[in-house]
Amino acid sequence: MKYNPNEIEAKWQKYWADNQTFAAVNNSDKPKHYVLDMFPYPSGAGLHVGHPLGYIASDVYSRFKRHQGFNVLHPMGYDSFGLPAEQYAIQTGQRPEDTTRVNIDGGVDKEGKEIAGYRKQLDKIGFSFDWAREVRTSNPDYYKHTQWIFIQLFNSWYNKEADKAEDISTLVSVFEKEGNTNVKAVSDDNIAPFSSSEWNSYSVDQKGKIILQYRLTYLAETEVNWCPGLGTVLANDEIINGVSERGGYPVIRKKMTQWSMRISAYAERLLQGLNDIDWSESIKESQRNWIGKSVGAMVKFQVSSFNSQEVETSNVKPETKFIEVFTTRPDTIFGVTFMTLAPEHPLVAEITTAEQKAAIEGYIEKTAKRSERERMADVKTISGVFTGAYAEHPFTKEPIPVWIGDYVLAGYGTGAVMAVPCGDERDYAFANFFKGQNGMPEIKNIFANVDISEAAYGSKDNVEIANSDFLNGLNYKAATQKAIAELEKIEQGTGKTNYRLRDAVFSRQRYWGEPFPVYYVNGLPKMIDAQHLPIILPEVEKYLPTEDGLPPLGNAAVWAWDTKENKVVDTDLVDHATIFPLELNTMPGWAGSSWYWMRYMDAHNETEFASKEALAYWESVDLYIGGSEHATGHLLYSRFWNKFLKDKGFAPTEEPFKKLINQGMILGTSAFVYRVEGTNSFVSKSKIGDQSVQPIHADVSMVNSSDELDIERFKAWREDYADAEFILDDNGKYIVGREVEKMSKSKYNVVTPDDICNEYGADTLRLYEMFLGPLEQAKPWNTAGISGVFGFLKKLCRLYFDDNGLIITNEEPTKDNLKSLHKTIKKVAEDIENFSFNTSVSQFMICVNELSTQNCHSRAILEPLAIVVSSYAPHIAEELWSLLGHTTSISTVAFPVFEPNYLVESSKEYPVSFNGKMRFTIELPLDLTAAQIEEIIMKDERTQRQLEGRTPNKVIIVPGKIINLVG
Repeated sequence: MKYNPNEIEAKWQKYWADNQTFAAVNNSDKPKHYVLDMFPYPSGAGLHVGHPLGYIASDVYSRFKRHQGFNVLHPMGYDSFGLPAEQYAIQTGQRPEDTTRVNIDGGVDKEGKEIAGYRKQLDKIGFSFDWAREVRTSNPDYYKHTQWIFIQLFNSWYNKEADKAEDISTLVSVFEKEGNTNVKAVSDDNIAPFSSSEWNSYSVDQKGKIILQYRLTYLAETEVNWCPGLGTVLANDEIINGVSERGGYPVIRKKMTQWSMRISAYAERLLQGLNDIDWSESIKESQRNWIGKSVGAMVKFQVSSFNSQEVETSNVKPETKFIEVFTTRPDTIFGVTFMTLAPEHPLVAEITTAEQKAAIEGYIEKTAKRSERERMADVKTISGVFTGAYAEHPFTKEPIPVWIGDYVLAGYGTGAVMAVPCGDERDYAFANFFKGQNGMPEIKNIFANVDISEAAYGSKDNVEIANSDFLNGLNYKAATQKAIAELEKIEQGTGKTNYRLRDAVFSRQRYWGEPFPVYYVNGLPKMIDAQHLPIILPEVEKYLPTEDGLPPLGNAAVWAWDTKENKVVDTDLVDHATIFPLELNTMPGWAGSSWYWMRYMDAHNETEFASKEALAYWESVDLYIGGSEHATGHLLYSRFWNKFLKDKGFAPTEEPFKKLINQGMILGTSAFVYRVEGTNSFVSKSKIGDQSVQPIHADVSMVNSSDELDIERFKAWREDYADAEFILDDNGKYIVGREVEKMSKSKYNVVTPDDICNEYGADTLRLYEMFLGPLEQAKPWNTAGISGVFGFLKKLCRLYFDDNGLIITNEEPTKDNLKSLHKTIKKVAEDIENFSFNTSVSQFMICVNELSTQNCHSRAILEPLAIVVSSYAPHIAEELWSLLGHTTSISTVAFPVFEPNYLVESSKEYPVSFNGKMRFTIELPLDLTAAQIEEIIMKDERTQRQLEGRTPNKVIIVPGKIINLVG
């Protein structure tokens, strides 16, 4: 009987599927435990060995929790809407829904490309997912509920007094009774005040426009990252170094009317909620920085489009404007030397003088090509242009030159800063860069006894304000309070808490996304009644924007809403009487992922996204595992949606994920061949010498564990290598170079889990990935190391059977047998709870080695050992359990109880030393006194031989540790 992983694993995977072994129930007497992985986007490339790392860890944990008696929900699904599928559709002429389905289920696509399919790949690794609850965000039965949540957001406003979202009808009720003067809401800026009588006299459309300024999802003209090459808006995290992550197309800033989500309403709750969840401090800090809470003052600077000479010579004051600035340092108000506006600031065009117009417009055009993220990250480049305009200092009335600079962002604060170079490094660098130029005065120093000739003084500590009128002599805290009080007196400022977090743009000019349940009447959005959902994505012939720049849905022939029939009808039937145009944008990729964990709780509910009973039972995710790259995207948006749904009575908890673990990346070990420059000759690594060579990636599948290249396969790989010559090592081999890099197809260093499973089995893959190192650290993959784990599993099997069959006995276990087993029970239980999976695998190896040396085949030892191993290597554990005579799955058998008494040592092997040199050892009971030990030692014949009749000067004995005879 031999260990045959392919046969065993296929058998048990079929058993689990047929018996729904891992199906969770929504009502159980068992305690619940919800374990979730960040669900994947199903690309055609499939999984490589780096992808399953987190899934294996969560699966080990889920299986362990079942052994502990928990009702475990461990589901899986697919984040199946998104830009990559749409781009692939454009390139190949395939429908995104078709390629997405093939990517998930496997098959052959239209291009004739064989796709493994995520589901088959995942099944092959033996995960204990409850597949009956699978979700796909691109399925209408799923996005029906995403559309419903959007409607709830549209029909809600944020009441600052209640500090929660409320139904929009409560706001309308206030308007009807008292107008909006006393309403405390998170809303658009600069909403005109109105009385109840004015409100009641407004038309339906007027009311609609006003209410839109209060809704939690709303339409507004917004600065967005527009990618002409992709024909869509991109989120910040979809842009790298000013170009799209997908395709590398240039991205510019552009104003567009977009749907936005008022996530800013939840800024403080998102910040405070971090105190209540068990996440890594680095992820929490990323979110804190992204939310960016700062306390300071809002200051109004009066401004006119005039230069300093006009100020001095003209008695006629032009029309005035105001620049609003948020500052965390109102104590430095007298140090304002200049002001800087974001290039996109709406006042720039109004206040720029004729002389500066050309320079300003050129600068704006240039900066529009840089993303906000790039501008934030680039602290070295200094650029800006003087507008020619001046603002007026609120206290001294002195003119302050107004510049524009791309280090100021339109979306952060007010899009304007009061520049105090003496107290801010970036302002200091800007002032010195433009020193002596028109519009840049000398830096004002308002700190007593501080030298700013070399650098700004940014500290708040030990500050004494000077050259600042009524603030002179005050420290930071006192000066801040005094400055705010005086600004409020002259009505040019007020104390304020500000947040960097901006409302999230929720529109995408794409096809492959959730359709909005929105139609337009007189240009105003109307929601389709929930009973008519889902509004299904229509068929289109082309996935690119229309010729007149409309999103791809502008190509749809059937995309209008009939308000009488309550259905989607032909686009050319729009009459603006009963049939109206539907929204052409689609929702962003993060829409479906912002609530999916709740759908798993009740995945087949047709009327609700989940029943109250299911939500009350599962509550929230107990353990969430996924990548840290989602810190300020998915993890922030999902917390926002969860809090909103809690406000509206749909979610049972404030936070969606109690504990979060970010798995590290498995890196690829790339292989390089070295082409001699200007030739088609490749030189083995050790033969390079002084030659000038070009390193070229070679497919790692052509290289063996000894780094030897299969030359014939390499020559057949690409046409231009067919006639290549090779300069070999002295042993006649071509040895490649190796380098650890990110695993990706472009580096030809991808190893697929399918290949590992086929050759060594899924249990070997699972154990090896856990063995590589701590879960949260990055680590390199080395296929050569996997054979050791495979050998361990074969050695484990030899404890249970040999070539002739089962060799289990009913013999009483020895003391050493029990010690080996219970060390392992204790270690593995602790490791899993602490997510230290790699050290568990080491312990398995130690245990099996010890039991093999002990020649242990006792059922009393090997039966519990199979249970302990089963979370990591479930297939072989099931097989061993079955061979031991059990007819049910091992998956829910109780985890063995650790018995501490088996680890208590009853004896000790003492080293016996003479004058500090160990001469022999002796095993003695641990309960002996020092006197008893001395008596035994002195009578031992080995002692007598060493002493040769002498009497030692001193006998040093520490019970349980040392025996040393001196003299």
